[in-house]
Amino acid sequence: MSELQKIVVGIRSSNLSQSQTNLLIQEVLSSDPNLKKDLFEIKTIKTTGDVHNTHRLDRIGGKGLFIKEIEEQILSGKIDIGVHSMKDVPAQEVSTDLDIICWMKRYSANDALLSNSGKKFMDLPSGSVIGTSSIRRRSQVLSLRKDLSIKLLRGNVDTRIQKLKNREYDAIILSQAGLVRLNLEHLITEVLDFKLFLPAACQGAVGVQALKSSKIKKVVSIINDPQTQTECMAERRVLKNINANCNSPVSIYAKIIENEIKLNFEIFDHEGNKLFKKSLSDVKKNYLELSDKLSDEIINVLGQTKIDELESLKNDFDYAP
Repeated sequence: MSELQKIVVGIRSSNLSQSQTNLLIQEVLSSDPNLKKDLFEIKTIKTTGDVHNTHRLDRIGGKGLFIKEIEEQILSGKIDIGVHSMKDVPAQEVSTDLDIICWMKRYSANDALLSNSGKKFMDLPSGSVIGTSSIRRRSQVLSLRKDLSIKLLRGNVDTRIQKLKNREYDAIILSQAGLVRLNLEHLITEVLDFKLFLPAACQGAVGVQALKSSKIKKVVSIINDPQTQTECMAERRVLKNINANCNSPVSIYAKIIENEIKLNFEIFDHEGNKLFKKSLSDVKKNYLELSDKLSDEIINVLGQTKIDELESLKNDFDYAP
């Protein structure tokens, strides 16, 4: 790939984006000794989601706002690739010209609780204030503990942790993977079990986005993790099929063990009632058919209208018992 002089990488202006991108660059450079150390140039891009960091995401357009400006710059040729937390990438593609050209190995998909008291989730005193910006996590908290208060928590990971330290919240819920990538796992009080908090699609996974026609795929595909790719594509397929987006109180997690893939799915209403739960398995190569089968079952049981209604949280995000 000697003809490639420079790869311009577009990322969000957060420590987590920087950390994920540094990891990508290290892995790519160590995979091919012929690549120049200064091959990558990082360009920080302010996204709408970062600018409006006190608003409810679902009110200003959902999590796609963390990648919109980066996608526009890839399409216009200002940057070559974007590095995204795949949880933030909507399952409905914005442009057919774009593709995820590399899936980095997924970290743990669990949610993590950080509490000032050091108490675990089920041991938090009644009335404790929990911080999150996720409608999924909000519903999951309510499904388990309607005696807790929920308060909107926006901002990057460092900002959220600072707000916890400032005692604005008694506990907050974040992605374990993000904390691990930032070397902040020592702050975790409890890694939340999938039985209580099944994660969002692609939680813990990082993807590299580029034009489908991009030659850069040859450079980064060497570190592509096929297991992560298959699991995440299975999860995203279900979201796309049922027309659920990042605002929906939907959890889905795919896991490959040997030659089998298992899909776990849950969907809640905004009051914390579990509307549907299902696990299905098949051989790994049938992952798309398995996703379609699960999707059909979800739509048959709930109806598309009900699923669409769950995209919009009519009430205030904050909750008090």
